Amino acid sequence: MMKGLKKWRLFSLLAALTVFLAGCGQEELSTLLPAGQVGKDQFNLLLLSSAIMLLVIIVVVAIYVIALVRFRRSKVGEDHIPEQVEGSHTLELVWTIVPILLILLLAVPTVYYTYKLGDVTAMEAVDADGNPENLVVDVTAKLFWWEFEYPDLGIVTAQELVVPTDEKVYFNLIASDVKHSFWIPAVGGKLDTNVENVNKFYLTFDKESKNLKDGVFYGKCAELCGDSHALMDFKVKTLPRAEFEQWVTSMKATEKAPEAEGATDVATANQGEEIFNKSCITCHATSAVGESGAVGPNLASFGDRNRVAGFLEHNEKNLKEWIKDPQKLKPGNKMPAFGQQLSNEEIDALSDYLMGLSVEK
Repeated sequence: MMKGLKKWRLFSLLAALTVFLAGCGQEELSTLLPAGQVGKDQFNLLLLSSAIMLLVIIVVVAIYVIALVRFRRSKVGEDHIPEQVEGSHTLELVWTIVPILLILLLAVPTVYYTYKLGDVTAMEAVDADGNPENLVVDVTAKLFWWEFEYPDLGIVTAQELVVPTDEKVYFNLIASDVKHSFWIPAVGGKLDTNVENVNKFYLTFDKESKNLKDGVFYGKCAELCGDSHALMDFKVKTLPRAEFEQWVTSMKATEKAPEAEGATDVATANQGEEIFNKSCITCHATSAVGESGAVGPNLASFGDRNRVAGFLEHNEKNLKEWIKDPQKLKPGNKMPAFGQQLSNEEIDALSDYLMGLSVEK
């Protein structure tokens, strides 16, 4: 009985390891498949440190095995006394110099990359006409969602970060409530967002996200921040520079025509817009033109999102459930429930309007 139980324990352990390892190798979220130069630099440091640790382990295990085999009792007898090496200058030098060399081998590139990846002097660079030379994104972390403002472009969005490929993108990171941490595993990071100060860094995005499984890279909050910390996700869409500029133009156009062009029923969408203007407009905006600081996420491109509330599959069913009772799905968030205030018909109309808010269709 006990023998069979031990086999099941081993099987359970292997099954659990399989589940954890299943997350490895996915391009949209794996640090082991870096999709940007920052991620590649960090991955190289990981390989270097792992190689050094493996070398130390191999040497220690080799010495242990040699001692175990050569000086076993059955071979040398009960009364054998090994050669005494106490006070050996040679050994003292070996186990002093070798660790120092290993530390230097790891420390020098680590310090180099720390300063390299922390260099944001080009963030304020401008050309001869006074135009910014680099894209800057202001990231504000909130309970439990993300806001992305493009101050030089005059637009703001939420939950989905859109950036051009093959160039440095600079970030100003801050939190509006508690400490969070900005992390895109496949691209690089992570860096804390604090309430008191702004942290700055840059990332590069070498791969277009449209070819990925879900069409996006996945971002996470990597700092325990409250009830729904595990659900505080965001997505990253990477586009060639020309397509990114088209996206910016479409976002700016929402200032004049924040219409739900992708709605399935125009009459229902119009009703939904009326309901939105009565119930939601105080916290949410449907125009991407403006600045950060809204109570709730900007919804100008809600119909283009990959997820509802950052983690639910993007469909009307989940959106309706979210509108009815957001606390049930994402505890601790600041959105009120509308299940008692709006009828099912009104929620249907509102969800149809929101799903039609698109700049990509």
